[in-house]
Amino acid sequence: MKALIALLAIAAMSPAFANADLAKQKNCLACHATDKKLVGPAYKDVAAKYAGQKDAVAKLAEKIQKGGVGVWGQVPMPANPVTPDEAKQLATWVLSIK
Repeated sequence: MKALIALLAIAAMSPAFANADLAKQKNCLACHATDKKLVGPAYKDVAAKYAGQKDAVAKLAEKIQKGGVGVWGQVPMPANPVTPDEAKQLATWVLSIK
């Protein structure tokens, strides 16, 4: 039982968990889901689109902060009130989703 509790504690401190929590805090999940399109594209589709691009984290972090339109259709993504570090964390997390 102690091993299970320790494992859960380690998982809760992992970057993936922290960034999923950040996505919830910043209301990203109101328009996005991991595996299906809602208002915006599924995160797995975003990760696939940017896969292999050297500057993917920077590009996506900028879109998270400034918003945009036209990449995924005509529904605009609004600018998000996140810090540059939060945007980078979120972009890195999104790009890690398979």
